[in-house]
Amino acid sequence: MAQRASTFAPFQHGNFRALWGATLVSNLGALIQGVGAGWMMTTITDSHAMVALVQGATTLPVMLFSVASGALADNFDRRRIMLFAQIMMMVVSAGLAAFAFMGWITPWLLLAFTFLIGCGTALHNPPWQASMGDIVPRADLPAAVTLNAMGFNLMRSVGPAIGGIIVAAAGVATAFLVNALSYVALIVALLRWKPAYPARLLPRETFGNAVFSGLRYVSMSPNLLKVMVRACLFGMAAVSAVALLPLVARELVGGGALTYGGLLGAFGVGAIIGGAINGAVRMRLSNEWIVRIACIGFGLSNILLGFSSNVWISLLLLLPAGACWVLALSLFNVTVQLSTPRWVVGRALSLYQMAVFGGMAMGSWIWGAVADGYGPGMALLGSGVLLAATMLIGIRYRMPEFGALNLDPAEQFREPALRLDLRARSGPIMIMVDYTIPQENIPAFLAVMAERRRIRIRDGARQWRCYGIWKTRKSGRKATMFRPGWNIYAITSAARRLTWRRRGCWRNCIAGHRACTG
Repeated sequence: MAQRASTFAPFQHGNFRALWGATLVSNLGALIQGVGAGWMMTTITDSHAMVALVQGATTLPVMLFSVASGALADNFDRRRIMLFAQIMMMVVSAGLAAFAFMGWITPWLLLAFTFLIGCGTALHNPPWQASMGDIVPRADLPAAVTLNAMGFNLMRSVGPAIGGIIVAAAGVATAFLVNALSYVALIVALLRWKPAYPARLLPRETFGNAVFSGLRYVSMSPNLLKVMVRACLFGMAAVSAVALLPLVARELVGGGALTYGGLLGAFGVGAIIGGAINGAVRMRLSNEWIVRIACIGFGLSNILLGFSSNVWISLLLLLPAGACWVLALSLFNVTVQLSTPRWVVGRALSLYQMAVFGGMAMGSWIWGAVADGYGPGMALLGSGVLLAATMLIGIRYRMPEFGALNLDPAEQFREPALRLDLRARSGPIMIMVDYTIPQENIPAFLAVMAERRRIRIRDGARQWRCYGIWKTRKSGRKATMFRPGWNIYAITSAARRLTWRRRGCWRNCIAGHRACTG
């Protein structure tokens, strides 16, 4: 397997240290808020489904709005988008705290505030994840993603316990206020961070084109689709442990807010362990086996948790569950980032997050409904069985390994000399490339061109055709593609790295490169 950088290598970069530390504080506040919201819902309603929907209200906005956020992240200043998202969440959290202090919170109002905070998360996550490539070099990217997961789960190990203490000692409203104040650290860190973005030489894509381009790119990328299918199913099944923990604390082990915080803390400790062993596990196992082990481990933990009525046994069972959570989700995230070029990475990550959080939102509703009808123990049992069964998906949708190909642009795009007065919105554009192929290499060449068709259409061509002109010793081939406009052609050509598979299929093959507009 390929050599991987140390898990802690990203700490060599000052910007990563500062933003990572500020994110810890923000995550701590979010976890305290989560404890407060989950516990408040158990006190103002008897519905198990409403309790589980607290988690669903947090994840649903990510499913709904991540694609739009990814399009913005690929076309605008990511730092400014994150600043707006953090300030928005701080204002909403302050409003939630004020309503709680006034005693005006109802179940649906609590879900509404939680949904708005989730909207801020949906806006923040794609530019934050896409910014990892701006903060650390490519070699440190897997470690940076793992450290982000470790940081969140480090706070998960202490945040819920702190949240439980705050709720028990000072009330839920105080927990909401602490969350509102926790955004300040990350806002300050983002204001101080001055990323060196490369100069934009081409106009931005329109919002509609940017969204459509992201959807098209992912839909025609088999490796990305495999990751997203697996991530969605894992999120849908695994979220039960987090969504039903308030009910586990209250009904299965007979505890209160402190018990709930302790259970979440145990899950967080397990996640830290998973992050710490992540690099070593990846060195020894393939990506597919890591996901299979994570599914089986999490599934067994859920099944046994559903039967446990002892708080100490439940705490121990949540340790492997947390470790499997990080092993699987960090692997999904890194695979998406390393399989996507920079020009579309924000949109690819947003679609990945939409798949994961959409699965979580669906799972929160499903397992909450099961808990309403049959109890939380039966819901955990069902989710555990489903998790163990999802490993069978790998038979058909096997996880891809990390690619060694660097998809960043190889060089700046050089606009060809044109005889026409083409503008950014001119189009449609027809691009024609002529090849001269030795007769004996034609079968191999056609195999390569069949793959190129998928790639060209994925990158924005509306049509792509290859046809031949036969000669005595060599054959002429023409590849023709149609772009919706010159602007789209220039953007994707500037971002594309040459990925021809060198098979000795041709020599001096490119005889001409012509563009014309209709």
